[in-house]
Amino acid sequence: MDDFKQAYLLEKAAREEAEQLLADKSRILVALNSELEQKITDLKCHQALFIQAEKMATLGTLCAGVAHEINNPLAYSMSNIDSLKSHCAYFSELLELCDEFVCSTTDKEAFCQRLTQLNRSHSFRAVSDDLPELISDTAQGLQRISKIVANLLDFSRPKSHEKQFSDMTDAVKSALKLLANQLKHCQLHSHFSPISVSWCNLSAISQVIVNIVINASQACKNNDNANIIVSVYELEGRIHIDVEDNGCGMSEQTIAKIYDPFFTTKPVGEGTGMGMTMVYAIVHEHQGEIDIQSAEGMGSRISCIFPVLNQIGLEG
Repeated sequence: MDDFKQAYLLEKAAREEAEQLLADKSRILVALNSELEQKITDLKCHQALFIQAEKMATLGTLCAGVAHEINNPLAYSMSNIDSLKSHCAYFSELLELCDEFVCSTTDKEAFCQRLTQLNRSHSFRAVSDDLPELISDTAQGLQRISKIVANLLDFSRPKSHEKQFSDMTDAVKSALKLLANQLKHCQLHSHFSPISVSWCNLSAISQVIVNIVINASQACKNNDNANIIVSVYELEGRIHIDVEDNGCGMSEQTIAKIYDPFFTTKPVGEGTGMGMTMVYAIVHEHQGEIDIQSAEGMGSRISCIFPVLNQIGLEG
């Protein structure tokens, strides 16, 4: 009986020790898990700040071209307004004359005489033909400026990094609109095939395309027959966004370092070295991959390949 009691006590002590050990390990795991969740939250926050910082750096690259793009419609809109101002004195005089006639403060003969003189100094027909064109051109110029500014604001302001079911083609088209002036020295060819909607962040995808196309444009700056081809299509359940150029191309050593933070082949002050690092982060956040085909003097082809996610975060 004593042996049985001793065995029972030993077993109880061992069980209590095991339970205590399990409880201690559980507390440690809970603490570690909480710490890991906090680190993941902090990492997401830092990633968002990093993406926004790179976005603003990219915006700086666009500013010179955007200023030129705005100056053109602004110049002819201001010129048209100056022309409209010159017509104001004429209209004031004409309206004053008509008011005098309506109020019977001038007779018909005097009215016709002054109207004839006014027509000699300002042809009614010429002014009538000129006004609609002046107003239409001014409205178009201001609309162009409004769209350019709206595109810049849409690109620059911080976005919530929430995803939704969207057509990635919209992000590509938005990026190309923003880059219209940057690409004037290139022949831009775009090919958009129908693709499935996918769970994605359109703002982030747009930023990916802006960075890749800017790189393609800069690679072609010494090419008199520069061509950039942007293609969007779906193949075997995967969405492909390809950017191909006939620029200077890249060596194997450059390709090997292309995603390294702060690595750049551009002169000092012309690049942050973080553009492709950000591209890599966004593409992989969307469970995608990047394929680079390039050779020095032969141009480059960069393909961002995304799975079609037909459930939140799940590949279809």
